[in-house]
Amino acid sequence: MTTRRGILGWLMGGIMAAARRSGAKEQPGGMPPGDVPKGKYKIASDARAQQRELGKTGARVSILGVGGYHLGIPSEKEAIRIVRRALDHGMNFLDNCWDYNDGESERRMGKALRDGYREKAFLMTKLDGRTAQSASEQLDQSLQRLQTERIDLVQIHEVIRDDDPERSFAKGGCIEALVAARQAGKLRFIGFTGHKDPRIHRHMIETARKQGFHFDTVQLPLNVLDVHYRSFEKEVVPLAISEGIGVLGMKPLAAGLILQSGVAGAEECLRYAMSVPGISLTITGCDSEGVLEQALWLSVNFTPMSAAEKEKLLARTAPAAQGGKWEKFKTSQMFDGTEQHKRWLTSAEL
Repeated sequence: MTTRRGILGWLMGGIMAAARRSGAKEQPGGMPPGDVPKGKYKIASDARAQQRELGKTGARVSILGVGGYHLGIPSEKEAIRIVRRALDHGMNFLDNCWDYNDGESERRMGKALRDGYREKAFLMTKLDGRTAQSASEQLDQSLQRLQTERIDLVQIHEVIRDDDPERSFAKGGCIEALVAARQAGKLRFIGFTGHKDPRIHRHMIETARKQGFHFDTVQLPLNVLDVHYRSFEKEVVPLAISEGIGVLGMKPLAAGLILQSGVAGAEECLRYAMSVPGISLTITGCDSEGVLEQALWLSVNFTPMSAAEKEKLLARTAPAAQGGKWEKFKTSQMFDGTEQHKRWLTSAEL
């Protein structure tokens, strides 16, 4: 069975092979795309990441957030250093999920948040459960792993099926558990995520509206290819903003596939995603201290892309975007953890 770890291994192998085949796709020093040598990006010791408002929540979050899945790739010691260095420089939004690396990503983050670091973080995790019971049990496991009494934002993970909205809002569905947990003080805000089709995201928002429920956040893919194919930027972002929902961008590099395609580099991919009007932040995976340094540098020194820069970049990426070839999370089940492990939707067992 395909696993996300296996997919990332395949992707990195392809990226490195592509870099070896074409010097134009390499970064200075011969490093393959996606790998940034430590010390390349330097910021002052007192530099702080820029921040934005998170929808109507009243919270302020860093314009770049630390992706949780990638914290399971380096050693535990390096993962803890990554989280703490990010927080020390005001990169305060921490992404995670109940199922990432069989819970190891949450356990590592929990250790990183000891010694006063929890107070510096806006902590988010995601749950797969679609029933009230499974969502409640998964939330309690996440709280234990993250070593906290309250999570700032909990999101329904992978809303990628046509019936996910109805299942979530049904009697005995996960929304019941999340609302109860909010009332009990276990979480502050509620959102949802997905990467498959903007039509499903719109259906989730519209279903919530009919139920008299307001999502605080929505997480979706935003990158230089998305605008050309099944575009979340065009079809969901304006709706979310009009309803006061904080927009969290993800997959700015399309899980590394944009780098493999060779049509854009990491820095311009991140700048483009961060420049989408009205979004609150962009989540990026940091699996090494060098990659974190790049993210920190961008979060401190970010300036939005001009209209001319965007136009030139999008013209270059349009051919590669056709048919979703390099956005496989839209066109295949390779990245659909809840399709590969459907028991997660009704169980708290990994």
